[in-house]
Amino acid sequence: MTDSSDKGQFLIVTGMSGAGRTTVANALEDLGWYVVDNLPPQILRPLLELTDMGGDALPKVAAVVDIRGRNLFDDFPEVARALRSRGSLRVLFLDSADDVLVRRFESVRRPHPLQGDGTLLDGIRTERNRLAPIREAADMVIDTSSLNIHQLATKVSDLFSEEGEARHRVTLLSFGFKYGLPTDVDLVADMRFLPNPFWNEELRGLTGQDEAVRDYVLSREGAGEFLEAYSAALVPVLEGYQRENKSHSTVAIGCTGGKHRSVAMSEELARRLSAIPGVAVNVRHRDLGRE
Repeated sequence: MTDSSDKGQFLIVTGMSGAGRTTVANALEDLGWYVVDNLPPQILRPLLELTDMGGDALPKVAAVVDIRGRNLFDDFPEVARALRSRGSLRVLFLDSADDVLVRRFESVRRPHPLQGDGTLLDGIRTERNRLAPIREAADMVIDTSSLNIHQLATKVSDLFSEEGEARHRVTLLSFGFKYGLPTDVDLVADMRFLPNPFWNEELRGLTGQDEAVRDYVLSREGAGEFLEAYSAALVPVLEGYQRENKSHSTVAIGCTGGKHRSVAMSEELARRLSAIPGVAVNVRHRDLGRE
């Protein structure tokens, strides 16, 4: 028998309709969780068994269970108790004030799944009564009444990010202008203000990953000043992305051919940005292998 301490994390996300389950599911996916939406409670036990069998393949699984299951939802408390006995389950319940839920449903012009021929408030009260025992037994309750989607996603990130885990991943992408601007980027910087190592015969056949080219590029006038200023300017941007729960961004660094200056500067900029808390840095060289 596998000790519960060796098992992965299994989270059930449930709560009031309109309280933010979709936002929470998206935030968990951004944190690397495998999320299953609208799962009937009867499937929770087989899913947990598959998670255990998968080992490291599915270390963090979240199942979104809600009132859309209709009568199936009545089995949730019994299933949850059985799963808790395994010592590998947590339940997150999302709640919100009735008036806030009414405004949210009215803003999207959709009926409450339980209102039938009644009003929105009738459906909300029916759902609240049915979910009361589940809320009572939940491990965590988040009241989203005063939270917008960004604030809720940040709260989820705070709760479920492991210590030291990156909350934002930035890619430094070197490229050559002569091959076209990359289209899927957030920021672009131009390194053509620096002398081109291509015109140095000893450096022409090398790349910005070679020490000789790197030393040449970084020692040119303006290179150090640019690195200091640009990395400092990116600090509040990347910190702001974390606050706004933007999990990925790409900063493109270009030169003429994407082989020397942009490569060397991307590598050095990545080294500096890696010191920002909560940020993981990846470097890609789009045009390095081109002639």
